[in-house]
Order: sequence, then C-alpha cells, then structure tokens
Amino acid sequence: MTPADQSVLQAAVDWLQGGRGVHLVMVLRTWGSSPRPVGSFWALADDGASIGSISGGCLEEELARLLREIGPLSRPKVLEYGVNADEARRFGLPCGGRVELLVERLDDSESLAAILSALAERQRIARRLDLASGEVGLAPATRDAAAVQRDGNSVVRVFGPVWRLLLIGDGAIVRLVAEMAQALDTEVILCDPRIDDATGWSMPGVRLETRMPDDAVLAHATDARSAVMTLAHDPRLDDLALLEALNAETGYVGALGSRASNGQRRQRLASLGVSDERLECLRGPIGLAIGGRTPAEIAISAVAELVAVRNASPLAQRAPVSSSAGAAGAAGAAAGALGAAET
Repeated sequence: MTPADQSVLQAAVDWLQGGRGVHLVMVLRTWGSSPRPVGSFWALADDGASIGSISGGCLEEELARLLREIGPLSRPKVLEYGVNADEARRFGLPCGGRVELLVERLDDSESLAAILSALAERQRIARRLDLASGEVGLAPATRDAAAVQRDGNSVVRVFGPVWRLLLIGDGAIVRLVAEMAQALDTEVILCDPRIDDATGWSMPGVRLETRMPDDAVLAHATDARSAVMTLAHDPRLDDLALLEALNAETGYVGALGSRASNGQRRQRLASLGVSDERLECLRGPIGLAIGGRTPAEIAISAVAELVAVRNASPLAQRAPVSSSAGAAGAAGAAAGALGAAET
C-alpha cells in the first residue's frame, strides 16, 4: 500500500461521511506496459471531485464521462481498455499495453474506515468483493498473500502498511536517502539523540526522533514492512539500533561503513547475543555494489537496495556472512568500502 493509494481511501471515506456517493476504481490486471501498477486506485465523487490515478489521465476522463452517462452502478463492473492499437492510442496507453479495471459504487464508509484503522496499527488486512452482489468482507491477511487476487466471482485486495524507513544519524548521506525514500512512497523517520535543539531542525516530510536508537526501533521498526539504516558513524548509536532490529521482524537492516568496520560490528553484535542466523540479515556494507563514492552515489546505492528488497528482486540477494567470517576478512577488506570508513 502506497501513501498515494492510502490517500485515495481516506478521501473516499471523507466524501462518503460527508454524504457524497463515490465510485472506486482499481487496476485489476495489466498486460504489457501500463502506466500504473496492479492495485492502484482512483476515486470519483458524485460532484466530480477525484483523487488518485489509474493511467496518465485519459482513462480517468473516459470513466468520468461514462459514469455521468449511466449513473451510479448497481453492482461492480470490470472494464478492459487497450485491447487494440486504436484504443491504446486513444487512452494514452503504452504500445501494446492493456489494463483491466474494477469499478464499484461505494455508499458506506465502514469497510474502508476499518482498513485505514488496520493500516494505522500496521496490520495487514484483506478486502473481498463479490462481483455479483457487491458485498464486501474483511479478514486478516498473511504476509505472503498477493496484493490482488481474483478468485472465481470475487476479487481480494490485500492492504498492508506503507514501508517505513528509520534512519539513524544525521548528515549529507542521511538527508539524501530521506529525500529519495520519500519519493518512493516511504515514510521516513530520522533518529539522532545528538541533536540538542529539535526546534532548529527541519526536513520536510521527515519526522525527528531524539530518543535513543534502540527505543526508536522498538517504537517504529519491528515489522516486515519497516527498514532500519544506521548511518551515524558512531557504534554507540548504530549498534543499539542494529541489536534491536536484528532481534525483531524488521524487513531490512543495513549499516553504513567499510567492510573492515562491518566485520568488527558483526563481532560486537555476536558478543551481545545476536545469532549467526540473524547476523546474516545484516546488510553491511549497505547498498548495491555500484562503486559509489560520493554522498549522492552512496545514497542511491542504499535506496536501490531497499527497493530491491521490497520488490523481492534477485539483486537483493547476498551471500551469507557469519560473524567469524566477517572478522577474519576484516583486516584486508577496507579497500572495498562502499561509504566512508567508520572510526
């Protein structure tokens, strides 16, 4: 679930509670290239207000015209666009692109409000829509459930909380990572207890935490859709965050630094009771190996690895590194550093 799609649901709830009827449109399936991924939402209120996106704008315009002509739908309807080249050109779809849309009429905000409440608690929830009757049911969802499923005469949309990134430390790389992550629909929290005057700190869209990093991890980053990146260059801060994140269900745990410093870090964490199995989840040096040296390149590398993990890309795979192996190779591995060496 992206913040943009979550905003669509929130707007639909607000409109419905304000007495306006709403049509909700979701990208059900795509073939070839398509402007928006499966599961994307667009909502249209009866007074013409709209929010979200299912294309570059042409499909939204066509659907608004169609719904004005036929009026409120009595039951959900599946529409397909881009079947031939003429339609693809007409609706601005990429060459060869086809998209299947699910359109439903909403008159009650209860189910959407329940979904938003579950997301606020960082829970996963599934909404099942019966295509024949329009009836809706909600149930808890498992972590491995597909985002959109069509099962006979019903469609299931699984909602999960937005990805949340907890950054430990403040500096040039941290701020670049924060900006890039926000552009990728990620909630960003920056934790640095060394910031004395929080009133003088400002970074749009990023929440500041000044409590100790282990407390920040426990408060914000213990589920599979959360990530922790330690970039403080201070083992007293970084290790506190890593210790908690590695012993939790945090979906991504990465540490900035040279191979040498990461070997030493693994030794310290092992001495504090982190198992070899959990240490294998630590991504250090952080990021994909693109040869980055400048702060911007290192930030790109770190965010790219997070995206690879989120998308279950083969690029996210790393060879296992045990604490003993990391320590044995630490002395001569500093030349392979991705970021600046830690002291």
